[in-house]
Amino acid sequence: MKPADFVPGKRYPTILRIHGGPVSQYQSEFDFQLQTLAGHGYVVVVGNPRGSSGRGERYSTAIYADWGNKDAQDVLAAVDYAVAQGVADPARLGVGGWSYGGILTNYVIAQDRRFKAAVSGAGISNILAGYGTDQYVREYEAELGVPWKTLDTWVKLSFPFLHADRIATPTLFLCGDKDFNVPLLNSEQMYQALRSTGVATQLVIYPGQHHGINKPTYRRDRMVRYLAWYDRFLKQ
Repeated sequence: MKPADFVPGKRYPTILRIHGGPVSQYQSEFDFQLQTLAGHGYVVVVGNPRGSSGRGERYSTAIYADWGNKDAQDVLAAVDYAVAQGVADPARLGVGGWSYGGILTNYVIAQDRRFKAAVSGAGISNILAGYGTDQYVREYEAELGVPWKTLDTWVKLSFPFLHADRIATPTLFLCGDKDFNVPLLNSEQMYQALRSTGVATQLVIYPGQHHGINKPTYRRDRMVRYLAWYDRFLKQ
């Protein structure tokens, strides 16, 4: 998605936005957040990486017990394409998403340091912290096994938290304090990890909100914060 005044041959600050799910997809429809970012002068890159819906069961299950690997490769390939096309400025790249979009954002910035700003909403990186504290115990045990029997899998999937010292991207974390889907404690942990490693970070907590931020004033506040954070690091 390009700004309305897009000029061919000119490189623009670019934001990779990652959808939630992960079994979901971007499709041909109006998306307020993407339109707002483009209207603010950004090129916006989206993709449907492995793990998404729309391409059959095998495509959706390609990341089974292997999060942040193939899907990270795919969204990074989308950024590479935008750079190769002469549209994206490789020195002014941002990334962000909500729910699994926030989770994959954390995986991306833990393995690729070219992003100058990230926004991670309602995500988790220390997967062990999710066991028994969120709504996915049945799904965790079916896909990952129980931690005391398959600890290596749980540790592998927790690498953005356990290797937070690899992250150099300034990151804004956001979550609702009533979120039982991906609880606030997960964003708090990543926020504290980046504070402890000296990376610029902020944590925004929306009172009374669950996994989706539904109060209109909070939704506006979130969008304003997105723009301010990206502007701070991508439009200097």
